[in-house]
Order: sequence, then C-alpha cells, then structure tokens
Amino acid sequence: MNFLMVLAEVVSEYNEFFVKGMACLGAGIAMIAGFGPGIGEGYAAGKAVEAASRQPEMLGKLRTMMLVGQAVSETTGIYALIIAILLIFVV
Repeated sequence: MNFLMVLAEVVSEYNEFFVKGMACLGAGIAMIAGFGPGIGEGYAAGKAVEAASRQPEMLGKLRTMMLVGQAVSETTGIYALIIAILLIFVV
C-alpha cells in the first residue's frame, strides 16, 4: 500500500508538469495568431497610403476609416494574447 501511494504521488507530479508544458505549448500556438492582424493592418495602411496619393482631399476620411478598421482587426491579436496569458499563469 505504501508503494502505491508513492507511485500515485509521482504520477500526479509528472501529470502536473505535463499539463503545464502543454499549456505553455498552447500559449505559443495562440501567439501565432498575432501574425494575422499584423499582416492585415500593414495591408490596410498600404492601401490607405495608395488611396491618399490618388485623392489627397480624402485624407481625413481615409485615416479615420483605416484606424477604425485596424482597431477592429487588432482585437483578434488581443484575444490571442489574453488566452496565452491565461494559459501560462492560470493553468
């Protein structure tokens, strides 16, 4: 019986490390989601500059529209960051 208690304690300790390792791996995978918003925001900024060079009088509206679009697309990156932080520190 004593041996079984020691074995159960060792297995639970390894299980805890396995769960923590998988949580950190999941956090790393979640941070890959940061590439999408970065690429999308860069593309939107490039197109806004293109449009501003064609019609400089529309610069104010273009800037407002571009910033609102970038703020909306950045939310996916922020969600991924929150999930990664939760996986690292809570699990």
